[in-house]
Amino acid sequence: MLLGIVGKTNVGKSTFFSAATMSEVEIGDRPFVTIKPNEGIGYVRVRSVCTELNVKCNPKYGWCNGINRFVPIKLMDVAGLVPGAHQGRGLGNQFLDDLRKSDANIIIVDAAGSTDDEGRPVPPGTHDPIRDVQIVEEEFTLWIAGILRKNLEKVSRRILSGEKPEKLLSDVLSGLEVKPEDVKRAMDESGLNPKILLQGKNEDILRFSECLRRNSKPFLIAANKIDVSKAGENFERMKKELREVVIPVSSQAELILKKAAKSKLIKYEPGDSSFSIIDEAKLTDAQRKTLKLIEERVLDVYGSTGVQKVLESAVFDVLGSVVVFPVENENKFCDKDGNILPDAFIMPKGSRVIDLAMRIHSEVAERAAFAINARTKERISLETELKHRDVIKIFLRR
Repeated sequence: MLLGIVGKTNVGKSTFFSAATMSEVEIGDRPFVTIKPNEGIGYVRVRSVCTELNVKCNPKYGWCNGINRFVPIKLMDVAGLVPGAHQGRGLGNQFLDDLRKSDANIIIVDAAGSTDDEGRPVPPGTHDPIRDVQIVEEEFTLWIAGILRKNLEKVSRRILSGEKPEKLLSDVLSGLEVKPEDVKRAMDESGLNPKILLQGKNEDILRFSECLRRNSKPFLIAANKIDVSKAGENFERMKKELREVVIPVSSQAELILKKAAKSKLIKYEPGDSSFSIIDEAKLTDAQRKTLKLIEERVLDVYGSTGVQKVLESAVFDVLGSVVVFPVENENKFCDKDGNILPDAFIMPKGSRVIDLAMRIHSEVAERAAFAINARTKERISLETELKHRDVIKIFLRR
């Protein structure tokens, strides 16, 4: 699972990335702080399975606090984007290239409207954050359209020879990891059949490319700097006017809280709606004031800093993924070494037991015979669709 962190330059992308991953990256109030993509690990919460099964998790990766299992995902913060990126302006080619393999993209916007199209600081409320979203989506759509235009003649010849258009177009866009089913959905939504599309009319290609982008590289909006003047009213407007999920975020607040927790000044875990001070005497007056402001302006108003909610909404709401726990002993819920619920795999929407077997190892998939739902002890087939928080034991042929 790879989530891209994208957006106009100088809107807080690197701060969001640092808050989500606790990775040290350069952060600054100027355009193009990020040149090369930053990669790191964030986590999504899944309601604990171990408490229901009356066992205690021993995760290989991430951790479990008895309430939530924190499952790792990959995050990539790419170079900031400016209008004209699809033509190579700014760091556009690099920006778009870096996003080829992302499953979904989080668009970070300056909800306060305090940076212009080029990422230059302006007074809060003087720039429309909806424009930030439009810039990213338009550039991505134009990039896809450009790839299609370059290959229309070749695709047309092969379709005339009898090849399926969905497969051909997904092959052309294979670098973006576009699947045939994405192409089919885009054709249905745009109302364009291959014959019309291959006529090469600009408006048809753009309409198809936009539908394809939504299906193959969906976006979610993180309305960052939510505690800054004008951000709240802009957020409400974005929710009404944009078709994507929009979540209020204060990346800076999350980063401060995580650093304070790491220094054992407060008790706080990602996604919590509050924090507790461990030792009041250890806090300076400045730290106490900052924590109070975060509490009053972010947590009390929005219920969290939003960073964790963005990651989880991207994985579970936008992509519809499920988390599955494979085990080797369906009675003790452990692996061959006795580790309880050691693995938690994030699987794409619609995945089957055989897909889980392939995820474990190709040899497991080759030898898989059937599976057991470890919760119910029910025997299930390899074609059974996986459900969120399933615990599965796969039996192999001898």
